[in-house]
Amino acid sequence: MSDGFNESPLIEHLIELRARLVRGLLGLGLVLLALLPFARTLYSHLATPLISQLPAGQTMIATNPAGAFFAPLKLTFFTAVFIAVPWLLYQAWAFVAPGLYAREKRLALPLLGSAVALFYIGCAFAYFLVLPAVFHFLTTFRPDVIAITPDANAYLDFVLAIFFAFGASFELPVAMVILVLLGWVTPQQLREGRGYAIVGIFVLAAVLTPPDVVSQLMLAIPMCVLYELGIHAARWLLPRDRERNVTS
Repeated sequence: MSDGFNESPLIEHLIELRARLVRGLLGLGLVLLALLPFARTLYSHLATPLISQLPAGQTMIATNPAGAFFAPLKLTFFTAVFIAVPWLLYQAWAFVAPGLYAREKRLALPLLGSAVALFYIGCAFAYFLVLPAVFHFLTTFRPDVIAITPDANAYLDFVLAIFFAFGASFELPVAMVILVLLGWVTPQQLREGRGYAIVGIFVLAAVLTPPDVVSQLMLAIPMCVLYELGIHAARWLLPRDRERNVTS
């Protein structure tokens, strides 16, 4: 009898997990189906930062015969995931939330919402500011004897990598708050290690971005600002009793 009682909650959790996964995938599928008719339009918008810097009349090429077909579809899929992230996270939250304490729920919801918002802000920052500046820099300083003929798939991979780099990097304040709440570091330690953090940020920016100064600075400077915001957010969210123990 005891084995039956022990297995029953596990089976219920597995059934609930399957239901949440199915709902998440169905939501993602619906968004994908809604976006498919606009696949070419989406790619045209994504290509705008580069096309606007090319000579008049010049377009991209597809070195693979199927590249012109699959590149818009690939972009549409990632766009669907991008749009469906709140729904997917809600399904994950609905599965995990019943096992959390009230305080954990109060902290998790703002952190989750902040993480999603910061990722979106990072991607928007990359699209509207970083990509135009980077392509302007790269096309301006190229020799006249070199013609830029970008491949559609290579461009898509490049832009997606930039989006992920900036979106993930903008999660820095959330990561700092989580580390403080777990007790691994304190706001005071984060302040004292500011110099090392800035050096690490510039090294990380050099690794994640293309080999040009413009994109590196446009990633490093916001991350330095976000580091300061993370310190203040961690200090504000740190329980008062722990804050007194840390500062004493």
